[in-house]
Amino acid sequence: MSMGRLILLSCLVYGLLILGLLSIKGSLVALAIPLVIYLGAALVYGPGNLNLSATRTVNPTYVTQGTPVVVKLSIVNQGMQLEEVLIDDPIPPSLELVEGEPRMVAPLPPGGKLELSYTVRGRRGIITFLPVEAIASDPLGLFRRRVRLSAPAQLLIKPEVVKLKPVTIRPLRTHGFIGPLPARRGGNGVNFYGVRDYQFGDPQRRVNWKATARHDQGLYTNEFEQEQITDVGLILDARQQTDVLSRDSSLFEHSIRAAAALADVFLSGGHRVGLLIYGRGQEATFPGYGKRQRERILRSLAQARTGDNMALESLNYLPTRFFPARSQIVLVSPLSANDLPVLTSLRAHGYQVLVVSPDPVAYERGLVGQDLELVKELELAVRIARLERTLLLRKLQKVGIRVVDWPVDKPLNQVMHTALVGIPGLMAQQFRILGIEI
Repeated sequence: MSMGRLILLSCLVYGLLILGLLSIKGSLVALAIPLVIYLGAALVYGPGNLNLSATRTVNPTYVTQGTPVVVKLSIVNQGMQLEEVLIDDPIPPSLELVEGEPRMVAPLPPGGKLELSYTVRGRRGIITFLPVEAIASDPLGLFRRRVRLSAPAQLLIKPEVVKLKPVTIRPLRTHGFIGPLPARRGGNGVNFYGVRDYQFGDPQRRVNWKATARHDQGLYTNEFEQEQITDVGLILDARQQTDVLSRDSSLFEHSIRAAAALADVFLSGGHRVGLLIYGRGQEATFPGYGKRQRERILRSLAQARTGDNMALESLNYLPTRFFPARSQIVLVSPLSANDLPVLTSLRAHGYQVLVVSPDPVAYERGLVGQDLELVKELELAVRIARLERTLLLRKLQKVGIRVVDWPVDKPLNQVMHTALVGIPGLMAQQFRILGIEI
């Protein structure tokens, strides 16, 4: 009910009637008659109890970040005639409207239906739509009734997957299935491994005639290195203490994209990949192969959030049993100084460790912008933070851990290729910037 209009109209009617009676002037009473008719019409055509039902459909319900999604809403009137009804479908904050309008005003007869459609897109995550708001009123706008209609629907937006060049890994443990990874043993493959005595059944084209000619007895055959697959344990650092927040995003979102890209490249290579999200808790996607495992991991990454868990402030509680012995571990983390002993211990236990580290110093420095006064004040602090980080990464490299220091304003594919093949090493560049010769 529009209380302001109703109170104003009632005061005018009663005021004119009282003045007319007190002054015994029929003209004042006559002035109140149109207002009384106006109020009566509003009462007659005003909405009664609302009996509406709502159905919302989202198509598709599982998309990649930035993909347009069509939302359709249907409202059915199971009650009395509604002369005018406003339907408002509030858009969740993480979505943006691309096309259409989520609001509609129209009459709705008994058994009638209103339908509206609009297109949205949004950021990574699980989107839960809010209840629909319906406001019915009389044509004069004096009486209103408001109701919230439940129309449950969810949208799961997975992170965008950036394509990477194949990442070279050399763990000590491999599986017996054919794959892209040299297995350090002779067998079927494409890379030369050695020469051995000829055995019955060896193809003639593999006979090494030069080695055979140098010996009086027997034949010798070439042996190639087997190529197999391995286990890759992907760890995503979701600790709130290592994240850096900005107005529109966070460093964690870049970690999400890196984890998605790495899972994709390892699964495309035929490896068995598992995911551990370490932060609010320890959320695990158990190891698997192929496209189904890729979708499982992307679903887990779509729902990943940072958290503050006192028991998981350091990496000391990593469930190492989740990762097979001597397998490959890939950690995506901005890192903290307390992580060095844990990563060193993993390396000592035979794991091959690769760290992809979004650079928090460069990211936070980029948030300052071009404010010269502020930049000058922070110059020393940035320099110290950069030195501490560079020394941490240098210590990791000394124990045999491969490190990719990723300034997130640069393409991940380019940075990984540069860091892993050493053309030139990013660590050396950083020391030169600091004026340190290595």
